[in-house]
Amino acid sequence: MSNMESPTFLRFQLGAQLRRVREEADVTTEQAAEVIEVSPSTMRRIEQGRVGIKGPALTALLNQYGVDDAELRETLLTMARSGKQRGWWAKYGDLPPTYRQYIGLESAADELQNFETIVVPGLLQTTEYSRAMMSEDAFQPSPEAIEQRVAARLERQKLIHTGNLRMVAVLDEAVLHRQIGGPTVMRPQLTALLDASKLWNVTIQVIPFREGAYASMLSSFAILNFAESAGVVYIEGLTGDLYAEGEDVRRCTVVFNSLRASALSATASAAMIKKIRDSEYQD
Repeated sequence: MSNMESPTFLRFQLGAQLRRVREEADVTTEQAAEVIEVSPSTMRRIEQGRVGIKGPALTALLNQYGVDDAELRETLLTMARSGKQRGWWAKYGDLPPTYRQYIGLESAADELQNFETIVVPGLLQTTEYSRAMMSEDAFQPSPEAIEQRVAARLERQKLIHTGNLRMVAVLDEAVLHRQIGGPTVMRPQLTALLDASKLWNVTIQVIPFREGAYASMLSSFAILNFAESAGVVYIEGLTGDLYAEGEDVRRCTVVFNSLRASALSATASAAMIKKIRDSEYQD
């Protein structure tokens, strides 16, 4: 399955298109929901790409919206059919739905711009670091669930090791000092960051403490960019994950570029990571 055929990506794109044509037709979410006999909340989930939609219901919506472009209708119907496929992450049954959606979008992306204030980005975490993180989940997942999530995270990392995804990670220096799992976990984790920084498709930059205040220092986020489609911003939240498009992507890109300007160069960042590893996490 190619990146652009990711079922989650197709559902997301289909939902975005449906929202666009609904708004152009001046139809409310409630009115659209009535047409296909679902609740407004389900209609919103369809437009967010969280759930799929069957052909007859999609056709009914397109008729209601006055979409008579035959090519557009067929494209959307094809997306609906393809969006029912199962991605590789389906074998990890315990993954939260919002996490599954993110994995699907990430699998379809060509570039990931990731800013983290507290923890190492998931695609750069070691097995032990990931396990230490997930073991502290307030909802206390079972040991089996933790291992499934760790395995899924390692599977995700193939994206960068195969070169299918370009990644630019900007980290606050605090990420390097926070002893998740203790020194025995942190030393190999920082070594893994140094190894990742040597990959042609990975850039890691650190914003040092001496930089003081900087843009978006209170909020981590990720920008997923696609070769043939508009980008998406992902923000993980305690009460729910947020996906943003359009102008929000442009604004977050401006912020991300500002963060990179505030950060050390990739070479200087690697030197800092090595210094902290060798001074704080000795064998």
